[in-house]
Amino acid sequence: MNDNLARQISERLKSIDLRLDAVEAAQTRLQAAPGKSRALVRRSWLHPPMWRYEQHSPRRLNLYSLPPAPALPAEVLAIAIVTPSFNQARFLRATIDSVLCQDYPKLYYHVQDGASDDGTVDVLRSYGDKISWQSEPDGGQSDAINLGFSGVDSEIMCYLNSDDVLLPGTLAYVARFFRSRPDVDVVYGHRIFIDSDGSEIGRAILPAHSDRVLLYAGYIPQETMFWRRRVWDTVGPIDTGFHYALDWDFMLRAQAAGFKFERARRFLACFRVHDRQKTTSNYDVGHREMTALRLKYLGSIPSQSEIFRAISPYLARQFIFHWCYRLGLLNR
Repeated sequence: MNDNLARQISERLKSIDLRLDAVEAAQTRLQAAPGKSRALVRRSWLHPPMWRYEQHSPRRLNLYSLPPAPALPAEVLAIAIVTPSFNQARFLRATIDSVLCQDYPKLYYHVQDGASDDGTVDVLRSYGDKISWQSEPDGGQSDAINLGFSGVDSEIMCYLNSDDVLLPGTLAYVARFFRSRPDVDVVYGHRIFIDSDGSEIGRAILPAHSDRVLLYAGYIPQETMFWRRRVWDTVGPIDTGFHYALDWDFMLRAQAAGFKFERARRFLACFRVHDRQKTTSNYDVGHREMTALRLKYLGSIPSQSEIFRAISPYLARQFIFHWCYRLGLLNR
């Protein structure tokens, strides 16, 4: 092949590649995908769906796509839920309504607000005696959760942040689950991602629980997690020294104490994605806290490649679960 022909072929290939780039970029814009180049699109496909919040453009959350609420067990367990809140009036009503609409007969629900000045107190007052609440300065989210649970007597516990919501039938399902599985101490389930307007933007289907993976990554969706009172009584309350990884710390302490975790095959709650949430705004604090937890429970600080090798089998299973569900091959 002479140089002139090789140059013509090379230029033609470049021209085709540029056209393909243009087509893909146009398709990306139409679908409101975050990537604006082939490289970003490929990375979004490879990113674990369980940690990729914006999986598609916002659409109305279809509750009819979820299984109906199960019947309550003959003997219902007492459930206590605490919502820590600070200046979340924008989302708080949706959170409260998602709990009250469960119509669970033995429910204690308390909102512990950190002296908000954004209209939160007006929202809380509007519920009259339907909920318990208090608004006063506190030491942060961990302290608020502990204050909310102080003196509460219940068999099952959970905390729901003031921007997340429970899905219909969750409490009935959790009650039946714990009744039928006395060997399980902590249960959690699949999650749905919603945006600031409450529209669905993605779902996370989780494989079976892995104690080993939990040592490397706090992958359990906190808003879906419920635990027996004996866990709290044994490992103690939320550690107020943590401001980001407080849920992962609690999970690791429970696991280290020998309590059994189980992943339920059901969507239990929605995690709200918005600009002001702590998950996206306090990365540096979170990195320090996660590093400290890995050092404590692994005995050393693993590199990113070591973390990836440890959790990659789980991520691969989650990737398969995700696409089987998306393609209608998995009904969960």
